[in-house]
Amino acid sequence: MENNQTNFVRLGDEAFLSLGAQQVAYVKAVNLPDGAHAIGIFSADGKPMATAPSVEIAQALIRQHDLEPALVH
Repeated sequence: MENNQTNFVRLGDEAFLSLGAQQVAYVKAVNLPDGAHAIGIFSADGKPMATAPSVEIAQALIRQHDLEPALVH
């Protein structure tokens, strides 16, 4: 008889936040302090990394750093 149980490991908050940190960067629209609109680039744990004038440029910057872009709505 096979054991079909799945064992789950509970991740702490820090471990959960670091998932994907080396593979993914998130892109979302942001407002800059001067009131201008831009596209923000954020690490998987939510830390701001850069801004770009368009989604296309943000995605290119992310890929140049060997990361995969993911859009945040």
